Amino acid sequence: MPIEFNMPDLGENIEKGDVVSILVAIGDRVEEDQPVIELETDKAVIEVPSSASGIVQAIHVKEGESAAVGQLLLTLEGDAGQAASDHAPAIAEPEPTPEPAAVEKEQPSAPAPSPTTAAATGPIEFNMPDLGENIEKGDVVSILVAIGDRVEEDQPVIELETDKAVIEVPSSASGIVQAIHVKEGESAAVGQLLLTLEGDAGQAASDHTPATAEPEPTPEPAKKEAPTATTSSASAPAVSASDKLVPAAPSVRRLAREIGVDIAQVEGNGPGGRISLEDVKAHSKKLHETPSSSPAVAAPSLPDFSQWGEIERQPLSKVRQITAARLTQAWTSIPMVTQFDKADITDLELWRKQYGKRVESAGGKLTPTAILIKVLGAALKAFPQFNASIDLASNEVIYKKYCNIGIAVDTPHGLMVPVVRGVDEKNIIELAVELSEMAQKTRERKISPADMQGGSMTISNVGVMGGTGFTPIVNPPEVAILGVARSSVEPIYNSDGQLEPRTMMPLSLSYDHRLIDGADGARFLRWVCEALQNPFVVLLEG
Repeated sequence: MPIEFNMPDLGENIEKGDVVSILVAIGDRVEEDQPVIELETDKAVIEVPSSASGIVQAIHVKEGESAAVGQLLLTLEGDAGQAASDHAPAIAEPEPTPEPAAVEKEQPSAPAPSPTTAAATGPIEFNMPDLGENIEKGDVVSILVAIGDRVEEDQPVIELETDKAVIEVPSSASGIVQAIHVKEGESAAVGQLLLTLEGDAGQAASDHTPATAEPEPTPEPAKKEAPTATTSSASAPAVSASDKLVPAAPSVRRLAREIGVDIAQVEGNGPGGRISLEDVKAHSKKLHETPSSSPAVAAPSLPDFSQWGEIERQPLSKVRQITAARLTQAWTSIPMVTQFDKADITDLELWRKQYGKRVESAGGKLTPTAILIKVLGAALKAFPQFNASIDLASNEVIYKKYCNIGIAVDTPHGLMVPVVRGVDEKNIIELAVELSEMAQKTRERKISPADMQGGSMTISNVGVMGGTGFTPIVNPPEVAILGVARSSVEPIYNSDGQLEPRTMMPLSLSYDHRLIDGADGARFLRWVCEALQNPFVVLLEG
């Protein structure tokens, strides 16, 4: 019996990705958890494992195409036992094997129901697709269509909350909604009947293999289109000042709140005026590109650069697109302040050379970043307001009891920020080894989306590239980021009033001024400098 394998949930706020390669072919046998698709999201390249075992019957995506969460990827021919368990056979009890004579007698008079019969009568049953690995059910948050509405293939029809995220379930066929078999607030399992559609005759024939069934005549447009227009307008509420009445998923509402957009003012381009993440981002971009005194004026278009010479256009990579969106969001929604200081690391450099071999023997490298991770973990304990996030929706500050440090890594594909977890519970050797392994995985694009989430604060070290200082941008929902520039030897007056050469490390601290005051920023950065100058401070106060 065929098993449909749909795109599983890929992580928070990841709704789609580009198919880099297909790892199986038609006729191959795949096992459960075997990688079948290699996918590039806006955060990393990941392998998507199959949720079932069986023979590949059909592949529904191509390399280079974009695939969304919930979209059909493969059709497998499963084992008899597996197919029976995967497709909810509670309503079809196995019948006892009849006597041969009885079979001959019953077959002509009572044929078993089949897809062919369903196709001949017209209705198409849309069941809950596979939602991802280990996800068997979810709660119906909202039903996005009504009886009489016309839906198109891949149009969202149900909004479902699983234990991982709120997702929109797209229809696998086009047609008119005849019946809705679930209610808001109910739990729906994979394979459960959600909707019954009246499909077009041609589609029913192709979807349900009705080689022996004659297609039904195409109905009169007036009879079908009239109720569609009426019920569609009723099911898609008009935009009002309350975002509760706006047709948008919870994840879309959350993004709008985070970047300060009134979702009631966003124009939805989805079915029935439904608002997507792209609609919110486009609206925010328009707001910030257009002067507030004349909001109706569109942003100026670029000139034709080819009139001055040869040009080349290249598409932005997924990583660069998400970097642009996130940095724009951060710059426009966070009132940032940057403060500068210098740490005397002359003695620290001697100590780093002295113990570098010990760290190398453990598999790591004793870099300044590895030491800064440990120092910053201790600083977050001493200044908890830096290990926090602002929840504007509830007017609360969320203080985190964990210390996870994000590290900005320069890769050929763009800037990526993996997170080192539990830095306050690890020694510098452990942190150095983990940092080396994580940086290598990031550059090879083997890092997972989960490895780039949950940071308390971020370090951006551009010392190897040079420079005397810079102003890093806070990585929301964090409230601070530490920038590190190249260290250099400078003449410094010592306590005796004599000039002597000292190795100085320039540091810059950008922070969210809504939560952190200038005095707090100055104290925090000076504490970090003193901890680098005298590591005993970390043991004493961290």
